[in-house]
Amino acid sequence: MELRQIKYFVKAAELLSFSEAARVLNIAQSTLSQQVRVLEDELGIQLFDRHSHVISLTEAGRELLPLALRTLHEADSCLARMQDLGKLATGTLNIGVTYSFSPILTETLLEFAKRYPGVRLNVLYKPMAELMELLSARSLDFVLAFRPSERIEGIESHVLFDNHLGVIVRDSHPLAAKQSVGADDLRRYNLILPSKGLQARNAFDRCVAQAGLAFDIHIELNEVNILLELIRHSNMITVLSEATIYNRTGIKAIPLELPGSEMEGCVHMLRNCYRKHSALEFIRLLRDSDAVRARARSWLD
Repeated sequence: MELRQIKYFVKAAELLSFSEAARVLNIAQSTLSQQVRVLEDELGIQLFDRHSHVISLTEAGRELLPLALRTLHEADSCLARMQDLGKLATGTLNIGVTYSFSPILTETLLEFAKRYPGVRLNVLYKPMAELMELLSARSLDFVLAFRPSERIEGIESHVLFDNHLGVIVRDSHPLAAKQSVGADDLRRYNLILPSKGLQARNAFDRCVAQAGLAFDIHIELNEVNILLELIRHSNMITVLSEATIYNRTGIKAIPLELPGSEMEGCVHMLRNCYRKHSALEFIRLLRDSDAVRARARSWLD
């Protein structure tokens, strides 16, 4: 049994098409079909039911698929370990980042790229739920996001800094001079919020529900930069994590007086999984960055 045969089997099983799997793998369909046949012969059992141009997994194929995936993941881990021997001279680091986490990342991205120009950085911005799915599928090395409300199986979260929800207003807003903002203050102004599913919105909705409150929402946006531009040029207000406006001018964050407004900035990684040297080095630089240092906690090795 060869690794390439397992790879061909997995791709065909995922796509349920020999032709599509061959196209994705950039090989001839005849090559893929032949190698799958060789694998079936070696195992002494049929893995696919073949009906004209349609294929489906047999019972044996369904049993083999998770084992084959595990074998490929272990092979990838082996390759990653070997690449690490190059002392970060080569390799790829895949990072998932939520939109709210973005402002504190710039400093570390620049520093890492300067120190390790041979390491390719792939940075993906998406809502936390999507990033956690990608992390579980091993498409990302780690995710930078605030701690989720519920524990996610197989993923461990390490706190980088403490954070809170804040009411974001322009510098000249009537609320800008206040030490904190409560529910009555929120009702006096048009409220613009990030869309449901984004972490700050989820945290705000939980606070509101726990307090038994309700608010009229004037605008919802899934693009934080546009949201903040609207805040900067109007008397509308929003609620975001304080970290979201790091290094931004013309706006400020005022503490929100609602129970449960605390948020923890975390790095999320797969439990009991090999961790690239490049990932640990990036996290070390992030922990030591100006954006994080004031609120940093000890990193849990």
